Amino acid sequence: MKLFACGACGQMLHFENSSCLACGAPLGFRPDRLELATLDPLPAGGFRPIGGGGDDAWVFCANAASGGCNWLVPLGGDAYCPACGLNRTIPDLDIAGNAERWRAIETAKRRLIYALRRFGLPMTSQHEDAGQGLAFDFLADAGAEPVMTGHADGLVTINIAEADSAERERRRLELGEPYRTLLGHLRHEVGHYYWDLLVRDGGRLEAARAVFGDERADYAEALERHYATGPQPDWQSGFVSAYATMHPWEDFAETWTHYFHMVDTLDTAASFGLALDPQVTARDADSAGIAFDPYRAPDCRSLVDAWLPLTVALNSLNRSMGQPDLYPFVLSAPAIAKLGFVHDLVQPPA
Repeated sequence: MKLFACGACGQMLHFENSSCLACGAPLGFRPDRLELATLDPLPAGGFRPIGGGGDDAWVFCANAASGGCNWLVPLGGDAYCPACGLNRTIPDLDIAGNAERWRAIETAKRRLIYALRRFGLPMTSQHEDAGQGLAFDFLADAGAEPVMTGHADGLVTINIAEADSAERERRRLELGEPYRTLLGHLRHEVGHYYWDLLVRDGGRLEAARAVFGDERADYAEALERHYATGPQPDWQSGFVSAYATMHPWEDFAETWTHYFHMVDTLDTAASFGLALDPQVTARDADSAGIAFDPYRAPDCRSLVDAWLPLTVALNSLNRSMGQPDLYPFVLSAPAIAKLGFVHDLVQPPA
């Protein structure tokens, strides 16, 4: 995620900010420009971006108060921004704790939608296209049957218990996962949506099968086998995660997720001007500079060559704080080839 600057005082701003912490100026994210704008209130209502951006007036998304949304919509246009407009169901906000959980989910979802729009990937709401649109259900457990996080025909369902840090950590340990986050869930489930859109419906099935395997394998049987016996012992030699071994669909979704982790983190590092030059080695493979836009990378290899040294540094910094590794994964050559397949889907060769 790139950084922004306050148009009134020059203070460094972050994607989630709704006001400048230095001068107090109101801020709003313009989805049409993918920019965090500093706002000047208009006498008749609404806002106009400071420092240009046209004469159009903007207002905040209808979820600004309840969902903490800082995205803008044109005055007189849709009530909900392009991120909130994808919601089909939100939790009952009158139940204690649900409002905080939902706000956390929406914060993660806005990062997801930002990335999808920055890549220019096709995306419509199911409100506009019931057949190929995207929608989100954020649900709480009720009764004996728990809500299962997943994807089906463009509908992404997230159990809002995942927004409770203690509960998410309990599930992470129970399932033996090294990493479990809201943003990771959202990236993974949307990966299934784009498998349908870009692979199945995009004429790439045979190419995907050559990389990930045959998705026609029985999914229910694969799921039962995975939880009964676990992944193969040498899974790291060919997959980005243990869960990716379960079925070709999950291999693709996990690889998609890791690709988005990689690009967004590299974009943040580039915004901070980070460069890596370890003082104990002269090996080129241990150094990295990010002199390119990760969202417009020339090839996947460029991303990987910057990503691997960065993860070593980030993991080392986390260990210095007594924290677990930020990126507790190993990328083998076959896993990198799978990342290359995803790269060519979202950043097709010129």
